[in-house]
Amino acid sequence: MDLRIAHLYPDLMNIYGDRGNVIALSQRAKWRGIDAEVRSYSVGEWADPEWPDVWFFGGGQDQGQDIVGADLAGNNGAALKKSVESGAAIFSVCGGYQLLGHEYVPETGPSIPGVGILDVTTRAGNTRFVGNLLVNSPDAYLIGFENHSGRTYVGAKAKPLGTVVVGNGNNGEDKTEGAVQGRVIGCYLHGSCLPKNPWLADRLLGWGLARRHDDVKLRPLDDADEKSARDQATEVARTRP
Repeated sequence: MDLRIAHLYPDLMNIYGDRGNVIALSQRAKWRGIDAEVRSYSVGEWADPEWPDVWFFGGGQDQGQDIVGADLAGNNGAALKKSVESGAAIFSVCGGYQLLGHEYVPETGPSIPGVGILDVTTRAGNTRFVGNLLVNSPDAYLIGFENHSGRTYVGAKAKPLGTVVVGNGNNGEDKTEGAVQGRVIGCYLHGSCLPKNPWLADRLLGWGLARRHDDVKLRPLDDADEKSARDQATEVARTRP
Protein backbone atom coordinates (compact mmCIF):
# COMPACT_ATOMS: atom_id res chain seq x y z
CA MET A 1 0.00 0.00 0.00
CA ASP A 2 1.25 3.48 -0.80
CA LEU A 3 0.20 7.12 -0.44
CA ARG A 4 0.94 9.93 -2.90
CA ILE A 5 1.22 13.41 -1.36
CA ALA A 6 1.46 16.61 -3.41
CA HIS A 7 2.79 19.86 -1.95
CA LEU A 8 1.28 22.77 -3.87
CA TYR A 9 3.56 25.77 -4.52
CA PRO A 10 6.08 25.03 -1.72
CA ASP A 11 8.33 27.82 -3.05
CA LEU A 12 5.57 30.48 -2.84
CA MET A 13 3.04 29.24 -0.28
CA ASN A 14 4.97 27.91 2.70
CA ILE A 15 4.95 30.28 5.69
CA TYR A 16 4.55 29.74 9.45
CA GLY A 17 5.84 26.17 9.35
CA ASP A 18 3.16 24.86 7.02
CA ARG A 19 5.60 22.32 5.56
CA GLY A 20 5.17 20.43 8.83
CA ASN A 21 1.75 19.30 7.62
CA VAL A 22 3.33 17.42 4.73
CA ILE A 23 5.91 15.88 7.06
CA ALA A 24 3.17 14.78 9.47
CA LEU A 25 1.09 13.11 6.75
CA SER A 26 4.11 11.31 5.35
CA GLN A 27 5.46 10.17 8.72
CA ARG A 28 2.14 8.95 10.09
CA ALA A 29 1.74 6.84 6.96
CA LYS A 30 5.26 5.41 7.27
CA TRP A 31 4.80 4.56 10.95
CA ARG A 32 2.00 2.27 9.79
CA GLY A 33 4.13 0.59 7.13
CA ILE A 34 2.55 2.57 4.28
CA ASP A 35 4.96 3.88 1.65
CA ALA A 36 4.59 7.65 1.21
CA GLU A 37 6.05 9.80 -1.56
CA VAL A 38 5.92 13.61 -1.71
CA ARG A 39 6.11 15.61 -4.92
CA SER A 40 6.08 19.38 -5.43
CA TYR A 41 3.68 21.08 -7.85
CA SER A 42 4.44 24.73 -8.59
CA VAL A 43 3.99 27.37 -11.30
CA GLY A 44 3.96 25.94 -14.83
CA GLU A 45 2.25 23.04 -16.53
CA TRP A 46 1.92 20.10 -14.14
CA ALA A 47 3.33 16.90 -15.57
CA ASP A 48 1.08 14.42 -13.76
CA PRO A 49 -1.89 16.05 -11.99
CA GLU A 50 -3.69 12.71 -11.64
CA TRP A 51 -0.87 11.32 -9.48
CA PRO A 52 -1.68 12.73 -6.00
CA ASP A 53 -3.99 11.14 -3.45
CA VAL A 54 -3.68 14.09 -1.05
CA TRP A 55 -2.80 17.71 -1.86
CA PHE A 56 -1.45 20.19 0.67
CA PHE A 57 -1.85 23.91 -0.06
CA GLY A 58 -0.20 26.31 2.43
CA GLY A 59 -0.21 30.01 3.15
CA GLY A 60 1.79 32.76 1.47
CA GLN A 61 2.37 36.47 1.12
CA ASP A 62 0.01 38.59 -1.02
CA GLN A 63 2.52 38.70 -3.88
CA GLY A 64 2.79 34.92 -3.86
CA GLN A 65 -0.99 34.62 -3.94
CA ASP A 66 -1.15 36.83 -7.05
CA ILE A 67 1.25 34.52 -8.88
CA VAL A 68 -0.45 31.34 -7.68
CA GLY A 69 -3.93 32.68 -8.45
CA ALA A 70 -2.88 33.42 -12.02
CA ASP A 71 -1.37 29.94 -12.38
CA LEU A 72 -4.54 28.27 -11.11
CA ALA A 73 -6.70 30.28 -13.51
CA GLY A 74 -5.61 28.02 -16.37
CA ASN A 75 -5.05 24.32 -16.92
CA ASN A 76 -3.63 23.69 -13.45
CA GLY A 77 -6.80 24.86 -11.73
CA ALA A 78 -8.90 22.67 -14.01
CA ALA A 79 -6.60 19.73 -13.26
CA LEU A 80 -6.93 20.29 -9.51
CA LYS A 81 -10.72 20.28 -9.81
CA LYS A 82 -10.61 17.07 -11.84
CA SER A 83 -8.35 15.47 -9.24
CA VAL A 84 -10.82 16.24 -6.46
CA GLU A 85 -13.68 14.89 -8.57
CA SER A 86 -11.72 11.64 -8.96
CA GLY A 87 -11.42 11.24 -5.18
CA ALA A 88 -8.29 13.12 -4.12
CA ALA A 89 -8.30 15.02 -0.80
CA ILE A 90 -6.99 18.52 -0.12
CA PHE A 91 -5.84 20.14 3.12
CA SER A 92 -5.33 23.90 2.81
CA VAL A 93 -4.27 26.65 5.20
CA CYS A 94 -4.72 30.43 5.06
CA GLY A 95 -3.77 31.68 1.57
CA GLY A 96 -4.27 28.22 0.10
CA TYR A 97 -7.68 28.04 1.75
CA GLN A 98 -8.63 31.42 0.28
CA LEU A 99 -7.54 30.47 -3.25
CA LEU A 100 -9.59 27.27 -3.17
CA GLY A 101 -12.68 29.46 -2.78
CA HIS A 102 -14.48 31.60 -5.35
CA GLU A 103 -12.37 34.75 -4.98
CA TYR A 104 -10.20 36.90 -2.74
CA VAL A 105 -11.23 40.56 -2.76
CA PRO A 106 -8.40 42.90 -1.62
CA GLU A 107 -8.95 46.33 -0.10
CA THR A 108 -7.65 47.91 -3.30
CA GLY A 109 -7.18 46.52 -6.78
CA PRO A 110 -8.94 43.77 -8.66
CA SER A 111 -10.13 40.58 -7.01
CA ILE A 112 -8.06 37.42 -7.31
CA PRO A 113 -10.21 34.58 -8.75
CA GLY A 114 -10.11 31.30 -6.87
CA VAL A 115 -10.49 27.76 -8.14
CA GLY A 116 -14.01 27.40 -6.77
CA ILE A 117 -13.45 24.00 -5.19
CA LEU A 118 -14.66 25.30 -1.82
CA ASP A 119 -17.86 27.32 -1.51
CA VAL A 120 -16.20 30.20 0.35
CA THR A 121 -15.43 33.84 -0.47
CA THR A 122 -12.76 35.99 1.19
CA ARG A 123 -12.54 39.76 1.50
CA ALA A 124 -9.64 41.75 2.93
CA GLY A 125 -10.18 43.39 6.32
CA ASN A 126 -8.45 46.38 7.87
CA THR A 127 -7.51 44.51 11.07
CA ARG A 128 -5.17 41.56 11.20
CA PHE A 129 -6.17 38.54 13.27
CA VAL A 130 -3.08 37.26 15.07
CA GLY A 131 -2.98 34.84 17.98
CA ASN A 132 -3.85 31.41 19.28
CA LEU A 133 -6.84 29.70 17.70
CA LEU A 134 -8.82 27.02 19.53
CA VAL A 135 -11.70 25.38 17.66
CA ASN A 136 -14.39 22.96 18.75
CA SER A 137 -15.07 20.64 15.82
CA PRO A 138 -17.68 17.84 15.77
CA ASP A 139 -14.96 15.23 16.41
CA ALA A 140 -12.39 16.89 18.68
CA TYR A 141 -10.78 20.20 19.53
CA LEU A 142 -8.31 21.73 17.09
CA ILE A 143 -5.45 23.99 18.15
CA GLY A 144 -3.33 26.29 16.00
CA PHE A 145 -2.19 29.85 15.40
CA GLU A 146 -3.87 32.33 13.06
CA ASN A 147 -2.30 35.28 11.24
CA HIS A 148 -4.55 36.73 8.52
CA SER A 149 -6.45 39.85 7.54
CA GLY A 150 -8.83 38.05 5.18
CA ARG A 151 -12.46 37.56 6.18
CA THR A 152 -13.79 34.26 4.84
CA TYR A 153 -17.50 33.47 4.58
CA VAL A 154 -18.77 29.92 4.10
CA GLY A 155 -21.49 29.25 1.51
CA ALA A 156 -24.29 26.71 1.53
CA LYS A 157 -22.36 23.91 -0.22
CA ALA A 158 -19.65 23.79 2.45
CA LYS A 159 -19.85 23.53 6.22
CA PRO A 160 -17.57 25.06 8.87
CA LEU A 161 -14.74 22.91 10.19
CA GLY A 162 -15.68 23.98 13.70
CA THR A 163 -16.72 26.69 16.15
CA VAL A 164 -14.23 29.19 17.55
CA VAL A 165 -13.53 28.93 21.29
CA VAL A 166 -10.49 31.23 21.39
CA GLY A 167 -9.46 33.52 18.53
CA ASN A 168 -11.26 34.86 15.47
CA GLY A 169 -11.39 32.09 12.86
CA ASN A 170 -12.94 32.70 9.46
CA ASN A 171 -14.06 36.29 9.93
CA GLY A 172 -14.26 37.27 13.60
CA GLU A 173 -18.05 37.63 13.32
CA ASP A 174 -19.91 34.32 13.12
CA LYS A 175 -17.61 32.15 15.30
CA THR A 176 -16.92 29.75 12.43
CA GLU A 177 -13.49 28.43 11.50
CA GLY A 178 -12.51 26.67 8.32
CA ALA A 179 -14.63 24.86 5.78
CA VAL A 180 -15.22 21.25 4.75
CA GLN A 181 -16.69 20.19 1.42
CA GLY A 182 -16.39 16.54 0.51
CA ARG A 183 -12.76 15.57 0.99
CA VAL A 184 -11.52 19.16 0.91
CA ILE A 185 -10.63 21.06 4.09
CA GLY A 186 -9.59 24.69 4.43
CA CYS A 187 -8.65 26.51 7.64
CA TYR A 188 -6.56 29.25 9.25
CA LEU A 189 -4.72 26.88 11.60
CA HIS A 190 -0.98 27.41 11.26
CA GLY A 191 1.45 26.00 13.71
CA SER A 192 1.78 23.41 11.98
CA CYS A 193 -1.77 22.14 12.31
CA LEU A 194 -1.52 18.39 11.66
CA PRO A 195 1.34 17.46 14.05
CA LYS A 196 -0.69 18.85 16.99
CA ASN A 197 -4.01 17.54 15.71
CA PRO A 198 -3.22 13.96 14.65
CA TRP A 199 -6.86 12.90 14.38
CA LEU A 200 -7.27 15.35 11.51
CA ALA A 201 -4.10 14.05 9.85
CA ASP A 202 -5.46 10.52 10.05
CA ARG A 203 -8.75 11.59 8.52
CA LEU A 204 -6.85 12.97 5.52
CA LEU A 205 -4.74 9.81 5.32
CA GLY A 206 -7.89 7.69 5.25
CA TRP A 207 -9.42 9.83 2.52
CA GLY A 208 -6.22 9.70 0.48
CA LEU A 209 -5.79 5.95 0.78
CA ALA A 210 -9.43 5.35 -0.19
CA ARG A 211 -8.76 6.91 -3.60
CA ARG A 212 -6.80 3.93 -4.94
CA HIS A 213 -7.18 1.27 -2.25
CA ASP A 214 -10.08 -0.42 -0.53
CA ASP A 215 -11.37 1.24 2.62
CA VAL A 216 -8.49 1.13 5.06
CA LYS A 217 -8.75 0.99 8.85
CA LEU A 218 -5.69 2.80 10.13
CA ARG A 219 -3.80 1.18 12.98
CA PRO A 220 -3.81 3.41 16.08
CA LEU A 221 -0.51 5.11 16.90
CA ASP A 222 0.98 6.12 20.22
CA ASP A 223 0.16 9.83 20.13
CA ALA A 224 1.30 10.63 23.68
CA ASP A 225 3.81 13.24 22.52
CA GLU A 226 1.31 14.80 20.13
CA LYS A 227 -1.34 14.89 22.88
CA SER A 228 1.11 16.55 25.27
CA ALA A 229 1.97 19.24 22.71
CA ARG A 230 -1.71 19.77 21.94
CA ASP A 231 -2.71 19.99 25.61
CA GLN A 232 0.07 22.46 26.32
CA ALA A 233 -0.86 24.63 23.34
CA THR A 234 -4.53 24.48 24.32
CA GLU A 235 -3.73 25.65 27.85
CA VAL A 236 -1.71 28.55 26.47
CA ALA A 237 -4.58 29.49 24.15
CA ARG A 238 -7.11 29.47 26.98
CA THR A 239 -4.95 31.57 29.30
CA ARG A 240 -3.20 33.87 26.79
CA PRO A 241 -5.37 34.24 23.68
